[in-house]
Amino acid sequence: MIKQVRVGIGVYILRDGKILMGKRIGPHGKNTWSPPGGWLEFGESWEECAKRETLEETGIKIKNIRFGTATNDIPEEEGRHVVTLHMVADYNSGEPKVAEPEKWEKWRWFSWDELPEPLFYPLLKLKEQKFNPFKK
Repeated sequence: MIKQVRVGIGVYILRDGKILMGKRIGPHGKNTWSPPGGWLEFGESWEECAKRETLEETGIKIKNIRFGTATNDIPEEEGRHVVTLHMVADYNSGEPKVAEPEKWEKWRWFSWDELPEPLFYPLLKLKEQKFNPFKK
């Protein structure tokens, strides 16, 4: 296996004081909660990736997509190294649905101070930075 660094995107969608979180069932982060997101594709902008992944995974549309922060994620148990770009976006339209049932169990809206557990590794690292998607 070739060891390489990948770029992941997490999308924190703001709606009525809450963010959208999904319970992961795929092999990467299994049984943890995270926002929608995925791998940055070659030639794709961060905003395009955030929009595409959100639509593919949840069926909802987002707007006002902006960079939040980044984390350098090296979870030992997974043998991966991912630089995660944490993007913030505003909800635009649609209702969340499980559009990729092989990766996600369910979607729910949560307040930032009451996130479900256990959290996906990049989100744990993000919380350590004291990042809050509701604050500029």
